[in-house]
Amino acid sequence: MRTRSLLIACILFLSFPECRSQDEIRLIIRGDDIGSLHAANLGCIQSYQEGIMQSVEIMVPCAWFPEAASMLNENPGLDVGVHITLTSEWENVKWKPLTHAPGITDEDGYFFPVIWPGDRVPENQSLKGSDWTPEEIEAEMRAQIEMAIKHIPQVSHLSCHMGCAGWDKEVGAIFSKLAKEYQLDINTGDYGVERFPKAEKAETSEERIDNFIHGLKKLEKGKTYLFVEHPAMESMEMSAVGLEGNGNVNEDRQMVTELFTSKKVMKVIEERGIQLISYADLVSTK
Repeated sequence: MRTRSLLIACILFLSFPECRSQDEIRLIIRGDDIGSLHAANLGCIQSYQEGIMQSVEIMVPCAWFPEAASMLNENPGLDVGVHITLTSEWENVKWKPLTHAPGITDEDGYFFPVIWPGDRVPENQSLKGSDWTPEEIEAEMRAQIEMAIKHIPQVSHLSCHMGCAGWDKEVGAIFSKLAKEYQLDINTGDYGVERFPKAEKAETSEERIDNFIHGLKKLEKGKTYLFVEHPAMESMEMSAVGLEGNGNVNEDRQMVTELFTSKKVMKVIEERGIQLISYADLVSTK
């Protein structure tokens, strides 16, 4: 379990807003892609129970959504965002829409691997180059939101998998409309949240932890920051997903879990008085 002192600090911060100072540093640690794989489910839950992650993004159309939903019900303190998914990027595991949406799927009925065409994917195999319609995209987004809130009580916000709302103005408008309709419109930009300082690439878990600690020491008082990564557990499942140019995904996502549960990281967070918050806390503490 996470250190007792860090837990007490978080409880005090959330319970007594009048005690907060304008000089404090606030940090959202967000883990993406719970529901995508069993390995991701395990890594995300461990990153919350034993580490610093406060918000997690659920991928509803994926095969491991039921397990993820069950785990999230067992961890009601973990803030959840619906990670709207309109693409299926891995080579050996694929996802389909919840709705009948031939305009946003390939000939086998799966989501396209990418939104934008490129060197690896031709235009006719990308979402942007497909015969998509706004009606199909809205219906699919709505279905994912309703499935999530049906099974997970602590859903607070929406987010985008692989830029699902940023590639077309009409799609972005649909995303924003649904966020407001379902009262899930927590936009970090509206709260002055800044991105966590970019770190140098690391070859080992220890290097990654040290780089993150270097970033923690650069955070400025009076500001709120967001750090986004993809925790998972190293496993045969994770190593088999397959993606050209991303051969080390198994080791990489295990290192994220190790970062999120690092006692060295927790020690620096405690020493600097950094307050770990979630998306939901942005609204409650505004």
